[in-house]
Amino acid sequence: MASADLKDELTCSICLNLYTDPVTLHCGHNFCRECIENVLDTQNGSAAYTCPQCRAEFPERPVLQRNTTLRNIAGHVLSQEEQEEIFCTYCVHTPVVASKTCLWCEASVCDLHLMAHNKSLQHVLIPPTKSFRNRKCSRHKTVLMYYCTEDAECLCVSCCLGDKHRGHQVELLNEASNQKKTKLRTIQGHIIKEKDDNEKRIHDLRDHLRQIPEKAAGIVERVTAKFREIRMKVDDLENHVLKEISKQQEQVSLSVSDLIQQLESKKHNLSREISTIEDLCQMMDPLLYLQADRRDFTDVMDGDNYLKETEAADLSEDLIINTQTSGLMNIMSGLQKGYYVQEASGILLDVNTASNDVHISDDLKTVSCSKTKQGRLENPERFEYGRVLSLKGFSDIRLYWDVEVSKEGAWRVGMTYQSIERKGECSLIGNNKNSWSLRNFQNQYSIRHDGKEFKLSVQPSSHKVRIYLDYMAGLLSFYELSNSVKHLYTYNTRFTEPVYPVIHVWDNAWMRVLNYDNLNIW
Repeated sequence: MASADLKDELTCSICLNLYTDPVTLHCGHNFCRECIENVLDTQNGSAAYTCPQCRAEFPERPVLQRNTTLRNIAGHVLSQEEQEEIFCTYCVHTPVVASKTCLWCEASVCDLHLMAHNKSLQHVLIPPTKSFRNRKCSRHKTVLMYYCTEDAECLCVSCCLGDKHRGHQVELLNEASNQKKTKLRTIQGHIIKEKDDNEKRIHDLRDHLRQIPEKAAGIVERVTAKFREIRMKVDDLENHVLKEISKQQEQVSLSVSDLIQQLESKKHNLSREISTIEDLCQMMDPLLYLQADRRDFTDVMDGDNYLKETEAADLSEDLIINTQTSGLMNIMSGLQKGYYVQEASGILLDVNTASNDVHISDDLKTVSCSKTKQGRLENPERFEYGRVLSLKGFSDIRLYWDVEVSKEGAWRVGMTYQSIERKGECSLIGNNKNSWSLRNFQNQYSIRHDGKEFKLSVQPSSHKVRIYLDYMAGLLSFYELSNSVKHLYTYNTRFTEPVYPVIHVWDNAWMRVLNYDNLNIW
């Protein structure tokens, strides 16, 4: 129980009750807000405003500063008093616990005295309490029984008839309380649902977080295996090229050695002929010379001239380079089957699916929001608002496509099954299980699938977006293209139908599918 001295310190000197919403004047004294405002109202038009306790004067109406600490202490003391046992006011000789408190009489009664208590409507019975001040009008000192919905104030009968609340919607306290509780329960239901969704999102993200190391390990294993395979093929190609060089070296060496041997033999024969001719030329006796000269040596002049013209064989560097290049191209050809992606210029927009509030360019690459209805004939494939599909869907493939987006307006881009609804809320990209999207609205990225949308922490900084699809792996990723490629978000799912590029523009936005002349590795 609070001590008497503490209660004195927590008692307003005007109403002599515990503080209710205490405020402080410049002089340091505290009062209930309503009490001091009533006093200051009576001082309007006087020479100065004064403190009811110390008579300190203020030239202007003082600004009231809420005393939060004092309010909390008073509230704590009041709650302690509410928890204390309350006894019947009329059981004088033997204390009996009260079952009700009458606000009109400001008395608590036990079950016995309750039977004899006045049943008039003015006598309002509530659970036992010692606090009557908050239950009565501070101005008229009568029980608060009504609630003004416009001013959000609890009123007594006299307040309802006064000028301040005249003509306002007034309800009984119970009715007003029940209505507010009903509204709160509705809000509580939404909060509980949001909390449950948040918990599910956290659970999904934690599952995703646990899967990341396993997925990363799988990717590392596949990448390592691919590099190991590439290294083995490059090593095999290197050995093959080196063997080709050794083979050419051996063949050229044998050819050159044979030519040298032939030339050495011819050189020896020529030296012998030179010596013979020299001996003949040294003979002084004409008769002996003519008798000995049986040859004219013309055969030596005409024979074996082909050896002089024969060029020495050499290594064929072009053949070696061609062998190396051909081998590398074969290796790259094998890589292309796994890493080359679909040509982005192959994506065209399907006018038959375009809604009548979007314009499609002649090259079927650009979609823009149009204020003028396009007048296209209705068909089951046509979207109701702002959307268009591509002509072609994709499956069993890895590809990416890039789009350029406008600086103004709002847009969504993504992938969808052709079976997506074409009208109503379910036709919105990402508002169903058949589509996955990235949205930019009011300079904020968000992703949406199966009716659930989440904002991304990455702020838009470029006007080019890349959409990457690995159908077999069940991956759909979005990237922002600027000086570098910035990852925005990746969906991980299992595709069961071919997926089609889809675009949604509104608020004067436009989007263009970008062209590339060749296939791209990425």
